[in-house]
Amino acid sequence: MSHVALFALVVGAVGIAALCRRWGWSPPLVLVAAGLVVSFVPAVPRFEVDSTIILEFVLPPLLYSAALSSSYQDFRRSRNSILRLGVGLVLVTAAAVALVAWAIVPELPITAALVLGAVVAPPDAVAAVAVGRRLGLPRRVMTLLTGESLINDATSLTLYKVAIAGVATGATVPSTGVRVFMVAVLVGTGLGLVIGWVVHRLRLHLDDPVVASTIGLLTPFAAYWAAESLGGSGVLAVVAAGLYLGHTAPQAGYATRLYETPVWSTVDLPLEAFTFALIGVQLKWVLGDVIASDQGLGIAMALSLAVLATVVLVRPLYVFATARVDLIRLRGSHRTPHDALSTSEHAVVSWAGMRGVVTLAAAAAIPATVNGAPFPARATLQLVAYAVAIGTLLLQGLSLPWVIRRRSVEEHDDAERDAAQEAALRLATAAAAQRVIESKTAAWSRELGATQAKAVTDALVHAGNVRAQAAAAMLDPARGDDDPALAGAPAAPVRGKRGHRLRREILAAQRQVLVARRDAGELDEAVMRRVLRELDLEDERMSASWLNRV
Repeated sequence: MSHVALFALVVGAVGIAALCRRWGWSPPLVLVAAGLVVSFVPAVPRFEVDSTIILEFVLPPLLYSAALSSSYQDFRRSRNSILRLGVGLVLVTAAAVALVAWAIVPELPITAALVLGAVVAPPDAVAAVAVGRRLGLPRRVMTLLTGESLINDATSLTLYKVAIAGVATGATVPSTGVRVFMVAVLVGTGLGLVIGWVVHRLRLHLDDPVVASTIGLLTPFAAYWAAESLGGSGVLAVVAAGLYLGHTAPQAGYATRLYETPVWSTVDLPLEAFTFALIGVQLKWVLGDVIASDQGLGIAMALSLAVLATVVLVRPLYVFATARVDLIRLRGSHRTPHDALSTSEHAVVSWAGMRGVVTLAAAAAIPATVNGAPFPARATLQLVAYAVAIGTLLLQGLSLPWVIRRRSVEEHDDAERDAAQEAALRLATAAAAQRVIESKTAAWSRELGATQAKAVTDALVHAGNVRAQAAAAMLDPARGDDDPALAGAPAAPVRGKRGHRLRREILAAQRQVLVARRDAGELDEAVMRRVLRELDLEDERMSASWLNRV
């Protein structure tokens, strides 16, 4: 396959994804369908991509981006629920699929059947979260789906690595697999946290957001390759580094945060589009390989239907059987009874099992040979994985909105709680600004005189009080502009280096308030990030204004 053909595939996939985003269609299904149609064009060659390209260059940035935008606070609060699905459900699903595959195709080695189980076990929350956000699912449901997606990718790909090693060595002793799995988990997680800490220390000392963002782009590859070279799970290393850096992002420079968000959104689009389009153009050739294989198309189709039924049925059975785990409050989780899911919410979670990019990428990455011998029933396993991904997207993806409406699952008090938290936060940040201003006014009075010091700080006092009045009105409409506790001085222009430094110190103090409240469990991550972005944009505007005057 030429580089030109590969580039044309990426360009076409991005173009189709852009049209889907514009018209509100489901990009995965459209991309797979378009790829399948294109594969029948006579001039289109067979697309064979090295498995290392998928595992080492496509998955790490996708997983890192998801981890970076996830909330460690929400993860910690709901970690018992997330782990029961992200770890327990993946292992149960993989085992069930392996047993079904082994029963239907007895000549298939159990380790190869486990490879198939690991490939199809992890749901992808992208489609579910998009639907849930549009239909107003409660935040606790959204947290569970995104957290599960993050952890189950790591679990399934670690299990995938163990199963591939089992196929290569012929080892079927469970204790060997458990030992390899534990080493992969411990080494991968530990190394990911170390790399995350190093990158965090670097970005604290960098004033150039372009350089800091470039280091961020290199981080998932460094974490993945370092962990894999030491026998750990590269996927877990990437996830651990992303969660750590996402949680500590408020300590970095504001420009770095403003740069990173659009960068990772841009990276995600072509990688995800390429993966789905690649599956579409490969389907024709995979079908041909299956027909020519020892199993034949009939067994492959029967196996596809059986595995699809297994993954669809196992999820609700497991979700409801382990629902009481949600009631457990782990130490330090800040979990409240409000966070436990209702029966209707469990029903929605049970049906949000669409497979996505990780399943497709892992299936495409199944090696053609192991130790010089053909991988057992590779084409059949790939076709089954593709069928499960497409089947769940069609069956569950298209019907999930109906399930949500049917079960009447929607936000009840998330908006009210967010508004109350934001109002209280704005009062707290206004108070922090006031304290900084008072301390500086006292210091400047001795240096400049009281009148001049007051002239420098009046505008900032007024601006801070205006924000405080808005927040107080949100908390108590009876308090208004005439409240003497919130009365501000007339606005005055803030000029000079002292005013510039003062505004910087105010923004720094306000960010500290945000982080302290979040870490204390008093502020949701979504609210914190929304207000933090406002402070970052204010910092950016102030910097631009200052540079224009210099």
